[in-house]
Amino acid sequence: MQQALSAFVIVFREGFEAFLTIAIIFAYLKKTGRNALRPAVWSGIVVSIAASAVLGYWLQSVNQPLWEGVLALVAAVLVASFVIHLWRIAPTMKRDMEARLEAQASRSRWAWPAVFVFTLLMITREGMETALLLIQVREHKLFVAGCLAGLVAAIAMSSLWARFGHRINVKRFFQVTGLFLLLFTVQVLFYAVHEFSEAELLPNSHAIHVATEPFSADGRYSLHLMFGIVAVCGLWLAGVTALDRSRANRGAIEA
Repeated sequence: MQQALSAFVIVFREGFEAFLTIAIIFAYLKKTGRNALRPAVWSGIVVSIAASAVLGYWLQSVNQPLWEGVLALVAAVLVASFVIHLWRIAPTMKRDMEARLEAQASRSRWAWPAVFVFTLLMITREGMETALLLIQVREHKLFVAGCLAGLVAAIAMSSLWARFGHRINVKRFFQVTGLFLLLFTVQVLFYAVHEFSEAELLPNSHAIHVATEPFSADGRYSLHLMFGIVAVCGLWLAGVTALDRSRANRGAIEA
């Protein structure tokens, strides 16, 4: 259950971010009259999906504790740093993307390959993060169901954003899912230590392995940790939503 819920949130967040990125690119090309560059975007999407699938397939074959520990550590560092970075740039993300797209698309001779590479890098980044995170929760019978449910939810969220974007608080969505990933990253770090101890790379590896076993992905406390993470995220979202409404009501009264 814990792994399925983790897979759902990971795919939901990363999938929505990828769909949102694609929507911004297509909308900007349409707005600036550069629809001829749309095939470059589609080509970038196809190649990025293929690259992410290859990485995911390779990661599925990784079973050695050393490699699993290294990948867990890499995933934790990359995801945590990117979530914090996204929190900082979220208010200007759309504007920054459009500025970079303009710089690439304005090069007449290199416009097609430039837009292709831009799309490839933006989407592949999401795919790589998804693959690195999912490798930590892959060993569960509900894993595939969680991934599929997350993908469906991401598509539904993207459709709602396309139609009712002005009503969806995308900022809060990224904040609460980012909080979930940061807390999940802490668990991934425990998993990395657990795998390194299993590979006997740490001092007192046996004692560390025994101590971290209950907190690993299949440990007896894993489900409690997941419910704790969800509860923290839920409480945080309820708090900031109440704060947003309070500020809106105060602004309406002052107006």
